[in-house]
Amino acid sequence: MLDKAVMRLSGIKQLLGLLAGLDILQAFFIIGQAFGLSAAITGLWLGQSLGAQVKFILLFVVSHLGRHLINYVKDQRLDTYSADQAKKLRTQLLEKLFDLGPQIVQKEGSGNVITMALDGISQVENYLHLILNKMMNMAIIPWVILAFVAYLDWRSALILLAVFPLIIIFMIILGLAAKSKADKQYQSYQVLSNHFLDSLRGIATLKYFGVSKAYGQKIYETSEDFRKATMSTLSIGILSTFALDFFTTLSIAIVAVMLGLRLINGHMELLPALTVLVIAPDYFLPVRDFSSDYHATLDGKNTMTAIQSILNQDSIEGPSQAIGEWSDQSQLDLKDLQVAYGDKIALDIKDLSVQGYQKIGVVGMSGSGKSTLINLLAGFLDKAQGQIQMDGSDLPNFNQVDWRKQLLYIPQSPYVFEMSLADNIRFYQSQASDDQVRQAIEVVGLTDLVTELPQGIETRIGNGARPLSGGQAQRIALARAFLDQDRKVMLLDEPTAHLDIETEVELKEKMLPLMEDRLVFLATHRLHWLKQMDLILVLDQGQMVEVGTYDQLMDKKGHFYALKHAMGGRP
Repeated sequence: MLDKAVMRLSGIKQLLGLLAGLDILQAFFIIGQAFGLSAAITGLWLGQSLGAQVKFILLFVVSHLGRHLINYVKDQRLDTYSADQAKKLRTQLLEKLFDLGPQIVQKEGSGNVITMALDGISQVENYLHLILNKMMNMAIIPWVILAFVAYLDWRSALILLAVFPLIIIFMIILGLAAKSKADKQYQSYQVLSNHFLDSLRGIATLKYFGVSKAYGQKIYETSEDFRKATMSTLSIGILSTFALDFFTTLSIAIVAVMLGLRLINGHMELLPALTVLVIAPDYFLPVRDFSSDYHATLDGKNTMTAIQSILNQDSIEGPSQAIGEWSDQSQLDLKDLQVAYGDKIALDIKDLSVQGYQKIGVVGMSGSGKSTLINLLAGFLDKAQGQIQMDGSDLPNFNQVDWRKQLLYIPQSPYVFEMSLADNIRFYQSQASDDQVRQAIEVVGLTDLVTELPQGIETRIGNGARPLSGGQAQRIALARAFLDQDRKVMLLDEPTAHLDIETEVELKEKMLPLMEDRLVFLATHRLHWLKQMDLILVLDQGQMVEVGTYDQLMDKKGHFYALKHAMGGRP
């Protein structure tokens, strides 16, 4: 039940030591509470005055207050620790996602990753708080109480000891069933998250093709699967709680009957018998508490396992090398280069040489390897084999600090942060002045948007603030590129794929000037870009099959010619 990753958290051993000490102290308070109450009742039963019971009443009150004070201290310490660890885990997850790049989001699903980073971290925080507290309670408190009961009456201790393993075995059986149900529930949750987000993103396209209702029905069916999985998991949880309550109540009843018979026969005194009876429920309380929160800990454990699976994925490693700034004399050579996803070769480039400032178009059908090439150049993917040379120097991969500092990356759907328009545009240049931001806004055609904003460039946009259209988000990405004149390498992964043709043509007029005096790789399936490219790379099923200028490839009448014809272009 305790994830191995929990034991690798910073400060976990010190925390467990503190909890163990507090639990031992709490067990003594529980014993003191039971003994004080039993002694006071026994004294009154034997006809002693109320004043004679003051010391036992004080023992009960002090023990009761001490018991709950320890609960308060543990909750405060666990709240702080679990919140700190959840914050660190979220930071590690986001850093890993940025390190691994877009392919990990594509693999896991955007909705799943977003849910994991937001709601999932909260579940992990709750999991850490519950599992550490409940398991430590269950590991210490019952055995201290059992030792005290054995001191008072070994027969009652034997009954309690015999019942406890039966409860644990029954919990394990039901726990395995609950885990299976919880795993299915979490999988349903992942599918629902991905379906909902993907459908929400593509709602305009779905409406255009008249299939939005079909996708709405698909989301309904997915949500029903999640509901059924949740109810099935809860039914196991309720059954577990009922069974646990039944066995613990039955065992306490057996102890009470045995104590009663010995009291009647005069084989036992009232004080130890009453103390055992009062303290018996506390013996089972930790395991009952653990069972009641078992489902919540399963949710958190599943989420933590999913997060750890991402954190444990290998990052692109290799020695960092100094790379000079890209200039009109710089040269990049790729020879016998391959990129693999598992055993499958996703990209194979035999020989490619790029020099100086060029606009390079990357074309091919879907799945041909365009995004793989862009991700490789961005440093998100490592090569499986081959050679990368920059100005004659070998590089292990593109995950180099000096290289990334030169990159401008514009994806299909640029992210707009929930902050002011000006701060969004200052993404690469945080020190840019307002005048420079306004100049960038004018160049990319965002002036109309600014006039609509109540606080101008200081208006908060994105997410829960003011929503933006796809074209406006792309213009913000272009404004970021315009504002940073120092970065000389631009990577564009189908940046206009989700825009209508009118918006794309308008943006194209703004984008082409930004490509001057830069090395540009533009992955696209829109053919009207190609005549403006200095060089075109043609990919087919991961292979670079042709390279050349537009006119050279058209005259060759090979793969590019056939591709252009197949995609509706005029030969």
